[in-house]
Amino acid sequence: VRDLFSIDKLMLELDGTPNKAKLGANAILGVSLATAKLAAKVENRSLYRQIYYFAYEKEQTRFLLPTPMANVINGGKHAGGKLAPQEFMLMPIGFSDFREALRAISEIYQTLKKLLKKRYGPAATNVGDEGGFGSPVDTSKEALELLIAATEESGYKVKDEISFALDPAASEFYKENNYLIDGKALTEGELVDYWFDLINTYPIVSIEDPFHEESFEGFAELRRKVADKVQIVGDDLTVTNTKRLELAIQKGSINSLLLKINQIGTISEAITAARLCWKNNYSVVVSHRSGETEDVSIADLAVGLCTGQIKTGSIARGERTAKYNQLMRIWDELGSKAIYAGKNFRTAYKEFI
Repeated sequence: VRDLFSIDKLMLELDGTPNKAKLGANAILGVSLATAKLAAKVENRSLYRQIYYFAYEKEQTRFLLPTPMANVINGGKHAGGKLAPQEFMLMPIGFSDFREALRAISEIYQTLKKLLKKRYGPAATNVGDEGGFGSPVDTSKEALELLIAATEESGYKVKDEISFALDPAASEFYKENNYLIDGKALTEGELVDYWFDLINTYPIVSIEDPFHEESFEGFAELRRKVADKVQIVGDDLTVTNTKRLELAIQKGSINSLLLKINQIGTISEAITAARLCWKNNYSVVVSHRSGETEDVSIADLAVGLCTGQIKTGSIARGERTAKYNQLMRIWDELGSKAIYAGKNFRTAYKEFI
């Protein structure tokens, strides 16, 4: 069990298919994760310490706690309304204490709930798949203005303490060579300008899948235009696949990878993908899935890899809050040895790997 990479390699050889169709990615991941957990038990380490050892082949005493991307407004297929982008998220960047960062997003979430209920009625506070509110707003600007209002009414500073992240999941509103958003049909070039305008108007620090999943060029054009001022994250574009990640790197499409362990299939492959990102000065966001369980392993993965970022839904629904609770336990366990990524969420990993 101490040789995770060999065990994962053996399973991949037994499977023999590029998409793990024979044994199944979920079954392979279950064995890979069980191996990592057993190794941690044998070595008398916590899981996040064991993952760090697997990834970097050394011990570590200080660990990086990730800046959360907390989903508070759901759109797209996760909510079923007119709002095209799938996720509007809070990033508590202006804090040095993970507990205070979590307190901030929790308070803003509750304030947003009151605002939505007051403006649109009780039905506006129904939650989507990932715990954010399935708001009746129609446009991105309406959603972002709500985030600003909720942040300020909660007593926090927009931009300095709380910034925003988006996951448009643009493949979901891409139809017949156009993007159907805000009641309009936009070309790819027009959508580049649309995102650029939002980025310049609002404190958006990260945007995931702003174009459909085969548009390496659209991603690259937006990245050129924002000049790495904003994190451009690949999810549907890369599907945590090393070959697609390499293509995205080659084309300059992204500067960050969304890492989903049940998508890539093994812990060792997740480590390899993260290493490839580090080599190219790309950031990594450890992520949940829309359909989740209360397993908390991705919290340990984010801390163990020292990614500096985690995307695990809202401060609602047990399968989402379980991860935040695990991060709180890790923070308390580490004490003065815990460092919160905060505003350095894109680059803090460099001090730990």
